[in-house]
Amino acid sequence: MNIAVFASGRGTNFGAIIRAVKKGKIKASLSLLVCDTPGAGAIGRAKRAGIKVALVQRKDFATKKDFEAKIVEHLEADKIDLIVLAGFMRLLSPEFVSRYKGRIVNIHPALLPCFKGTRSIKDAFDYGAKITGVTVHFVDEEMDHGPIILQKEVKIEERDTLESLEVKVHKVEHQIYPEAVRLFIEGKLNLEGRKVRISAR
Repeated sequence: MNIAVFASGRGTNFGAIIRAVKKGKIKASLSLLVCDTPGAGAIGRAKRAGIKVALVQRKDFATKKDFEAKIVEHLEADKIDLIVLAGFMRLLSPEFVSRYKGRIVNIHPALLPCFKGTRSIKDAFDYGAKITGVTVHFVDEEMDHGPIILQKEVKIEERDTLESLEVKVHKVEHQIYPEAVRLFIEGKLNLEGRKVRISAR
């Protein structure tokens, strides 16, 4: 199977997946990084790992449809089976999601459906929540929505600062995202309507 990772920034989750592939925990080809930001840390990670990079910038296209069409060209050329969103800071269109339905996964630093959006760790901290966490889910047409694959809690302790909480959440991200990708590659994730059943086979 061939994996494409979409990232816009540092790519720390991308790095966790690279390590899992190198260690043989994920038995698939990490074929492509799709990035929309020149100079992003994810690009450096890809180059160091010998992974092909497709830099596709929205400003180079008249419409979002054209922008996504260029991305599709790259995905089709590399025969991509699974799209892994790892800090890709653009909403994909319903048409794109429909084209790859059941083959796009995302990670979110909260226990969905709580604390959606791009500031979820800070939102949980500011709210005074005692527990937050990480969610890996299939992507559907809504933001931070879709059938949940894995979730793991992170306790927010009184001594935590926003910075220490971010470190704890990211550590859990790097644990469960490669695991979710492994389950997909091994054919153990079965979508049943709005639910995901994880098989033992």
